[in-house]
Amino acid sequence: VTATALTNQRNYSSKDGQYLHKSIVPTMHYQKSLPRLPIPKLDDTIRRYLAAQRPLLNDDQFSTTEKVARDFENGVGKQLHEELVLQDKQNKHTSYISAPWFDMYLSARESIVLNFNPFMSFNPDPKTEYNDQLVRATNMVASAVRFMKTLRAGHLEPEVFHLNPAKSDTDSFKKIIRWVPSSLSWYGAYLVNAYPLDMSQYFRLFNATRIPKQGKDELFTDAKGRHLLVMRQGHMYVFDVVDRNGNLVKPDEIQAHLKHILSDPTPAPAHPLGLLTSENRDTWAKLREKLLAAGNGEVLGLVDSALFCLCLDDESMKDHIHVSHNMLYGDGANRWYDKSFSIIMTKCGNSAINFEHSWGDGVAVLRFQNEVFRDTTENPLVHPGSQPASVDSASAVRRLQFSLDAELEDGITKAKENFHAAVSKLTIGSMQFMKGGKEQLKKKKLSPDAIAQLAFQMGFLRQYGQTVATYESCSTAAFKHGRTETIRPATVHTKRCAQAFVQQPGKHTIDQLIGMLSECSKYHGQLTKEAAMGQGFDRHLFAMKYLANSKGQALPNLYQDPAYAAINHNILSTSTLTSPAVSLGGFAPVVPDGFGVGYGVHDDWMGCNVSSYPERNVHQFLQCVQKSLDDIFSVLEGKPLG
Repeated sequence: VTATALTNQRNYSSKDGQYLHKSIVPTMHYQKSLPRLPIPKLDDTIRRYLAAQRPLLNDDQFSTTEKVARDFENGVGKQLHEELVLQDKQNKHTSYISAPWFDMYLSARESIVLNFNPFMSFNPDPKTEYNDQLVRATNMVASAVRFMKTLRAGHLEPEVFHLNPAKSDTDSFKKIIRWVPSSLSWYGAYLVNAYPLDMSQYFRLFNATRIPKQGKDELFTDAKGRHLLVMRQGHMYVFDVVDRNGNLVKPDEIQAHLKHILSDPTPAPAHPLGLLTSENRDTWAKLREKLLAAGNGEVLGLVDSALFCLCLDDESMKDHIHVSHNMLYGDGANRWYDKSFSIIMTKCGNSAINFEHSWGDGVAVLRFQNEVFRDTTENPLVHPGSQPASVDSASAVRRLQFSLDAELEDGITKAKENFHAAVSKLTIGSMQFMKGGKEQLKKKKLSPDAIAQLAFQMGFLRQYGQTVATYESCSTAAFKHGRTETIRPATVHTKRCAQAFVQQPGKHTIDQLIGMLSECSKYHGQLTKEAAMGQGFDRHLFAMKYLANSKGQALPNLYQDPAYAAINHNILSTSTLTSPAVSLGGFAPVVPDGFGVGYGVHDDWMGCNVSSYPERNVHQFLQCVQKSLDDIFSVLEGKPLG
């Protein structure tokens, strides 16, 4: 350890030790030449919309919806589409979805807890003794600051999707492409089958907060902030993690300051301010105005401009269900949910990121999480035996004091009641399917994601006897200011296949069932490809609706059709990610009668982490999904359905 400690101390004190790495290609090199997010053709959108509606409607409902959609396509939809295209031509610096999407998130008035903020939990450090709360928190803070400095200096490797890494993910290619002007660099990457991704969201990772305002919130960023916000037992503390010269404060000093906070004997506050960030946004906006009027402007400014938030929890985790509850919402008091992201670190060294969703999607947060995990596990700057610096933490660390009047105290008490009423309704369950994963499915020429989604369709059909609106998010970061597009995994193919497996076992031969699986896989693969290329229907219809609204026009009939409301009432809301850094992710359902399904298909197993409110039974759903996967893998092994 001592030798490593010396090397790390040396690495750290050299100029380069301030950075995670120094990319050959500057971070934002491709940004200028990224292709623009296409607006799909209107007839493609209507065709895709109707195909997605087909499995959700009976014949009569479908013919009504079809007529409404055709009228839209030939009438008001045509005008809206043309206007959208024109508007898009006048705004070449961005994408047609960017402004409406920010607006949708920031205008939502519900609490961001459960409704918007997701979490992604870190895998434990493989070196067990490094999972100590103080050691791990110090290393994470140091790595996070190094990431921030690497990003801001333009040294962070650009985010690129390599289809042929042997050709494009090489030093020789990078040395050539760095000399290609930014306005052309994307084309150079494209020639070797590499797709640079939009990185416009990254600057909002640090020193950023969502500020509650009446009617519509604002995103605030102040890159000058050099301090970290730390929360413990509902108290808030700040101290500098970047010095006046812009360098990372010595890791042993950060460790000393965190140790000081962890041993602060001050009793927990009766009215912890963090609870207010879990309130309805208009309620919180009013209370924030009162906080400012009561002279708390300077302290709130410190909270808003902090690099990020570190939540030190005094609780130890019992199992990963406990982890999910704690990282998704926790106790409400030891969180500042408005911060662009928070690193949560429990007593036992369990760690996760909880992030505010309006400023960006999972892509930037996941990249940050991957880099921080790699850096803390491969180049930790403090160690289990490390001594904290002997510095005066009492004067370096400031515990924030807020002056609260009776009305504000009452507001916090109400926020606490509302918070507990909301989170007490949430159930989380999880499942590991150990009989197979990516490798077996790929051998059978089946898409792993398609099979996971099919298992959810089969599971829901077995449990509730129906096919319902399903949402899977897909990143459109291959385009300038892309956000997400929706994949609609409930299709006529999954419905037919699920019915065969669930309702008619024994009616079909194994070959017929395998044929159906293959059909589902092909179609899902096509939908995924279309969504990633910006060729879904959801964002296009959303943007036209937004345009009609902003012009004060009467809402076209398509948007008043009950079937449109139903397909956007996503009972199965799903999102997938696999990464060496992440052990599990999760989010709450997006509707009261829905499931929030976080899942990952690994090489030889599959896992899902599912949430629900009282209207649905999450444990039964997971049993039904398990049964579906058992059936699918049995059939693939040539065994008949039992």
